[in-house]
Amino acid sequence: MKKIALILATLLLCATQAQAEKLTVLLDWFVNPDHAPLYVALEKGFFKDHGLEVEIIAPSNPNDPPKLVAAGKADIAVSYQHQHQMQVAEGLPLTRIATLVATPLNSLVVLEDGPIKSIADLKGKTVGYSVGGFETALLKVMLEKEGLTMADVKLVNVNFSLSPSLFTGQTDAVIGAFRNFELNQMDIEGRPGRAFFVEEYGVPAYDELILVASSKNVTAPKLRAFVDALEEGVQYLINHPEESWKLFVSGERSSLDDELNRRAWRDTLPRFALRPGALDNKRYIRFAEFLMREEIVTNVPELETWAVELR
Repeated sequence: MKKIALILATLLLCATQAQAEKLTVLLDWFVNPDHAPLYVALEKGFFKDHGLEVEIIAPSNPNDPPKLVAAGKADIAVSYQHQHQMQVAEGLPLTRIATLVATPLNSLVVLEDGPIKSIADLKGKTVGYSVGGFETALLKVMLEKEGLTMADVKLVNVNFSLSPSLFTGQTDAVIGAFRNFELNQMDIEGRPGRAFFVEEYGVPAYDELILVASSKNVTAPKLRAFVDALEEGVQYLINHPEESWKLFVSGERSSLDDELNRRAWRDTLPRFALRPGALDNKRYIRFAEFLMREEIVTNVPELETWAVELR
């Protein structure tokens, strides 16, 4: 009887595995605490419970994931709300299906012990940035809030050396610094920074990290199953942050167990979308109109063509 029970259990397991649908998720960058809900859902077996076999892949080129999803080479990509709307405006058939980080992370950062105490103090100063377009548009709006214009500052492209440019005096401020990473890195290195948050200086609130899928696949049941499992991952993460941290840095991700990632984990935790699949239509349209006013995009299609709440 024991042998028969073992055989039946094995057959049942094989049948369950055979029925599991494969789904590939491409990250926006190397693995970091911003992706915590994905890995908690994976390690806790929530994806498996929803009949999914999920593979999460860090890209070699961070610009590729949404394009690969649009081309049918992967199912889901981690993207940014502004990047998504820019790509949609360019004609990529992509649709937002969920949110990872539901608040802006972008900020303008200066040295805490430096002369810049307010945005108004930037007049005549040098501001560094990594990526033109969106970041410089954020800076423009923040300056206008304090009665300044872009002509009042000197811009310099520092690539991704944001905090180093502050340390060396190459810049007086940097735009594009993520408040959960750069601020912690600066503090660890003994040069703490002060952040000015974009949403407090005239920039409409937006989702920093979102999940996008090919527009032609948004009715696929496996995408709804994925979002449901992701929500379970977020719930567990919020309820059990210490246990979730251990899951996040387990196995091949053990190298992430360092001071910077521990601090970033703490600071990112309250920013995760508790209802990843929920969509605030008005908020998305408001931000899209902001991008159009700032000439980041040239058109805003009907919302349902690029952002949905899956049924």
